[in-house]
Amino acid sequence: MPVAMQPAKESAEKKKPCMKQRRVVVTGMGVVTPLGHDAHVFYDNLLQGVSGISEIEGFDCSHFPTLSEQRIAGEIKSFSTEGWVAPKFSKRMDKFMLYLLTAGKKALADGGITEEVLLELDKTKCGILIGSALGGMKVFSDAIEALRISYRKMNPFCVPFAITNMGSAMLAIDLGWMGPNYSISTACATSDSCILNAANVIIRGEADVMLCGGADAAIIPIGLAGFVACNVLSQRNSDPTKSSRPWDTDRDGLVIGEGASVLLLEELEHAKKRGAKIYAEFLGGSLTCDAYHTTEPHPDGMGVVICIEKALAQSGVAREDVNYVNAHAASTLSGDLREYQALIHCFGQNPELRVNSTKSMIGHLLGAAGGVEAVATIQAIRTGWVHPNINLENPEEGIDTKVLVGPKKERLDVKIERQTSSIDSMDLLETTAPVDALLFKRLVSLASVSPLWAWIAVLTAAFGFWRIRTVHSVPSRQPTLLLVLLHQMPRMTSPSTVLPRPPLNSRRMSTWRSGSGSG
Repeated sequence: MPVAMQPAKESAEKKKPCMKQRRVVVTGMGVVTPLGHDAHVFYDNLLQGVSGISEIEGFDCSHFPTLSEQRIAGEIKSFSTEGWVAPKFSKRMDKFMLYLLTAGKKALADGGITEEVLLELDKTKCGILIGSALGGMKVFSDAIEALRISYRKMNPFCVPFAITNMGSAMLAIDLGWMGPNYSISTACATSDSCILNAANVIIRGEADVMLCGGADAAIIPIGLAGFVACNVLSQRNSDPTKSSRPWDTDRDGLVIGEGASVLLLEELEHAKKRGAKIYAEFLGGSLTCDAYHTTEPHPDGMGVVICIEKALAQSGVAREDVNYVNAHAASTLSGDLREYQALIHCFGQNPELRVNSTKSMIGHLLGAAGGVEAVATIQAIRTGWVHPNINLENPEEGIDTKVLVGPKKERLDVKIERQTSSIDSMDLLETTAPVDALLFKRLVSLASVSPLWAWIAVLTAAFGFWRIRTVHSVPSRQPTLLLVLLHQMPRMTSPSTVLPRPPLNSRRMSTWRSGSGSG
């Protein structure tokens, strides 16, 4: 009886050499937000409980019947591109691109990438992956109005400056960077998806340096009206600073915001060689999906739970080590509660668990949410302070206030910190999106062994790990979840020295989580 046999392998076949995986670190941060355009100013305002939500000034809402009762947002009031973007582009580009370019260049400046350093970089190994949930809505909207008169009145840049990838492209043209360049649009998980993929580009050896994050500027009539049509926005127009109130009984919807956040990622040896300060190291990733409903979170928060469990299992971290969560909590009726229940399911056995929401102060920055909250997470680990939950005056029934951070900043020896943003199964326009998680680790001075541990979980569309470390100074509604784990290590006495990575079971981590989609 004839039998098909598998051919024997040649004995002389050589095994592929085991290559050491490239390590990815964060060396710079840049932001443009309603609470400041500097990463440190931004976090200082968060710690003080300052609200960046106010009445819209960019246009007169009373001119639009649909918007007459919707006049609040996390709007950026004062913003200048001087010194960051060429004047000719400042007049033509959509604001999302201006925010993106400015935040990107600020991340370079924060990372010590001066003009001299730029000249020394191999530009074929430098890439950009910065996305947007909605892209150039204002440019495209203006083009539609011009078309009512004649196509000749349309801005010839309306298509290039409206598509989401053009921000990364324009920044690459400005810098001369010829490495991988594209964008990802996964609603509110956009930033985290871009960060994860940028890190993987470096791990695969396709680049040594990557700028990554997200930007959005949807506070225009058509953008605001779209959210009004979804019936997801807060109607608390008489008191804007009180409108975004996660977990509060009187919450009545989210508040949209605008801005950008960009991280500078580098291959570890590349960063050491140029003596860069190092904020964090990327460790790994995982992906899950809620797969439940287009607008409602899963009743038992399965998307969040599964992502967290996979993240913890792959990182070798125990649930009880997670003691801080920066939640997605966008002030939506069902999303806040479902997310809280999922967090308690995973981490409720830890009596030290503390949870807060950055969106209570800046609103929902859509595609920029995950990136901005990633910066807030890193700053929490760096400073040892977690920012307050503002407007939490009447907690919803079933919410344990002992778990939530109070109305004032709190000092916390953070073990694990989790940040949630974006859509996840937590709110707005949820569809079938993935869940993302990132893990960071930080280093403290060898001379001072008082560790500050932190975890951050970010609810969004893919999953990755980072570890925070400092060298010079201590330093959609688509169900999507981004979990970021942060861990502190002793700081090096010199930038050229790197401690060996400790066993996973000996590390205390920090988690950051963010979501994807438009919620």
